[in-house]
Amino acid sequence: MKLSTRKTALAACVAAQFALAPQLAMGQEDDSQQAEEQSFELIMVTGSFVRRSENFESPSPLAVVDSVSIDSIGAKNIADITQTLTINTGAQNNPDAFTQNATAGTSNINLRGLGVASTLVLLNNKRQVVNAQQTNDGLNFVDTSSLVPMIAINRMEVIKDGASALYGSDAVAGVVNFITKKDYEGAKLTFDYQDGAHGNNKEYILQGLWGAVGDNGSVMAAISYTNRSPMFLSDRRLSRPQDDTSALGNPGSYFLGAVPFIDPTGCAEFGGFPQLLAPPGTVPGLDIGFCGFDFGNTYSYVPDESRVTAYVKAEYQLTDDISWLNEISIARNRAERGGSPSFPILTLPTVPADHPSNPFGAPVGFFGRAEGNGVPGDPAETESDTFRFNTTLTGELDNGFWELSYTNGTNDFLFQVDDVLNTEFNLALNGLGGADCNPLTGTPGVGACEYFNPFATSYTVLPNSQYVIDSFTGKQVIDSKSDLQVVEGFASLDAFDMDGGTAGIAFGLQWREERLSQDYDALSNQDSFTFVIGNPDFDGKLDVWAAFAEMALPVSDVLDVQLALRYEDYGGAVGDTIDPKIAFSWRATDDFSLRGSWSSSFRAPTVFLRNGGATSLQQLSDPLFGTAFAAVRTSGNEDLKPEESTAYNIGFSFEPVDDLSVEVDFWNFDFEDLIIQENAQAILTASPQDTSRVIRAGDPLNGPVLQVLNTYVNASELSTSGLDLVTSYKIETDMGTFTPSLNATYILDYELNDPQAGTIDGAGRRNFNNIGTSSPELRANLGVNWSHDIHSANVFVRYISAYDDDQNCADGSANSGSCANGFFEIDSHVTVDAQYNVNLGAVFETETDYLLTIGGINLFDEDPPQVFTNSGFDSKVHDPRGRQIYARIAIEF
Repeated sequence: MKLSTRKTALAACVAAQFALAPQLAMGQEDDSQQAEEQSFELIMVTGSFVRRSENFESPSPLAVVDSVSIDSIGAKNIADITQTLTINTGAQNNPDAFTQNATAGTSNINLRGLGVASTLVLLNNKRQVVNAQQTNDGLNFVDTSSLVPMIAINRMEVIKDGASALYGSDAVAGVVNFITKKDYEGAKLTFDYQDGAHGNNKEYILQGLWGAVGDNGSVMAAISYTNRSPMFLSDRRLSRPQDDTSALGNPGSYFLGAVPFIDPTGCAEFGGFPQLLAPPGTVPGLDIGFCGFDFGNTYSYVPDESRVTAYVKAEYQLTDDISWLNEISIARNRAERGGSPSFPILTLPTVPADHPSNPFGAPVGFFGRAEGNGVPGDPAETESDTFRFNTTLTGELDNGFWELSYTNGTNDFLFQVDDVLNTEFNLALNGLGGADCNPLTGTPGVGACEYFNPFATSYTVLPNSQYVIDSFTGKQVIDSKSDLQVVEGFASLDAFDMDGGTAGIAFGLQWREERLSQDYDALSNQDSFTFVIGNPDFDGKLDVWAAFAEMALPVSDVLDVQLALRYEDYGGAVGDTIDPKIAFSWRATDDFSLRGSWSSSFRAPTVFLRNGGATSLQQLSDPLFGTAFAAVRTSGNEDLKPEESTAYNIGFSFEPVDDLSVEVDFWNFDFEDLIIQENAQAILTASPQDTSRVIRAGDPLNGPVLQVLNTYVNASELSTSGLDLVTSYKIETDMGTFTPSLNATYILDYELNDPQAGTIDGAGRRNFNNIGTSSPELRANLGVNWSHDIHSANVFVRYISAYDDDQNCADGSANSGSCANGFFEIDSHVTVDAQYNVNLGAVFETETDYLLTIGGINLFDEDPPQVFTNSGFDSKVHDPRGRQIYARIAIEF
């Protein structure tokens, strides 16, 4: 039958995702001969523990992206792959300091927009340790930048429906399995160079691969080095001045009572932006308002980054029936993200009346930052080191096989950023600044004790010394460590005969331990910083036991059924969970097949959500004192329950004529008990004198608010559904083979039940003001591939539909609760990518193969659609880099 001989989603899905590119790397005839000899080999595909024929058609929606297809889009890293997947939305792959504070240099996957921690990422069917530094939302994710060198990847398999019944927690939105090359023999070197149209944004990547195959085993090693230069907002300013302008600058403003006055010694002449709140002359000699500071230019779209990854795999045949596989991978990532010269100081420190630079002649509250205009940006630095080891024994049985494995992974993540120290800054305002000044015995402004001048006269007649600035500048250091251990064993057996063949059954056990710790520096432990505050250290772990089973039932020649069940026990308040899955594939005719699946899934509360915590400074409205800035300390909650979901998928494959394939899937996910962070404002409004949650200075009931204590709770629901379309058509002509393709995802529904925002229809919306993520309704990739002899080329047109920005109203004003004329619309976006390949080895008839690739991403340098927000674009959806031209030379021996 036509459909039964079609490999599992390979031809259609790969063609539609990236368009098929010919394998110009040499040995095509050998490859095709080997493929023909192995056409009936039994393999284990993602989404099943039962070996199937390569020709088996999965009942779950499965996308397969092979190494040739990865090369065809010019992907330099895994983020380049996932960003083009239409089923991926809301991933955090840009160093957006405003919504992704401490994770520069990392990348992740967000299938269906269900969260970066809701997609399970595997490497060769085994788990990978999560990144030790969490997102702003408190989510720890697998950093795909720290997996393996791209040159070692053979293919990526994506299960697009829930898979907790097979793989456990984190597989609620699906599974992405990266599979490395097997039995590679020879050596290969690649060099990539990419140059951007804006700024000095260049990228160099050098990779090497070596492998050998012997009588009793094989070994493969790969290494990759990446160097990426930064791109700053000043290189391509997408935002309006007001989008990146803070009311707190230097020069700054000063409060006399409740009224702010712009620094009378200067503002605009030193680069500030006067923001008047009353007509000039309202107060003689003074302007009421703020001196704004444009902080955007020193922030970066792309970090200054270097990365080294290495991977070694060795397999040895211990006996005729038992093989032993060992894998070791390491990654060393270093990134530097641009930032402002210093953070704003929101604590309103007092400048005394006798300060020698104080023009007011009275005590005033300083509303600004220590350093501003004319001072270089102060970067945030990240260092990430990942190690992973896996050892696996596989044994063949007369009627199946068994597998026993152990995986150990560790991520060490160091985050560093400078900030102003609260006590030391106040001392400096009072003339007792300086490392050598003794505040108990020193005289203000004399000898080792200096004044810090916050006024604009510091730019001219009364400059500050570096000595006094250094005395109140500290570095927050967060040293995080994440550990993973997994022991897993399972057996897969032929069970009994059915009309369609032999039924298979698999069953197994798994134990895993997940640990997470964060060690803050001593100053952070004391809450010494004015903006980043600080936080206590923490250390926690989860121990999980699981049992799972699966049955593959070939009910007839045209009907296959899959049943799966998994039990996981977390102990404590989390408890246990049982999740089933049922799926089927029905080949109705030679040209048409139908598939469907239903499953329940879960995501257990992570170690961070149960035991961790973070502190941030937020502007709040205090019912007792009005507007106030207070530290919001979020602590873990050990009473959290798992997030639960049900998912179903129904789809069909249709081949009306030879070489034309059409695949359509309808998918639906329903989540409940979503874990979110409590709203600090809601806590303060509801219980302003609750001493267990609201900490006040002096009088615990009526003093100024200092801290609000909140936690994570199970409180929300989310429902999303949509359609996937995958189609391609292979056309043979005298001029070569043309393969047009289309891949599209349309979101029909993305409904959120948010405790603060209420019920939200989030489809076609940025979802800035609720728990969701940006969800353009339509994403589509239209591609055409051409191949002829030693040449190939492809063109992709990528489309993202328009969607509403709930942060801003249609007139461009900020959304303060309601927008009379609706939300501002973020424009649709169309970009064009192209690539050309030629086998130079064949041209010059050399024994060594040389594959030259030249291509471009966003060839017409289209700006991402403007969003009235920090940095001027939606970092969860669009790429700010503009046109990227690249070249690659691959040499294979």
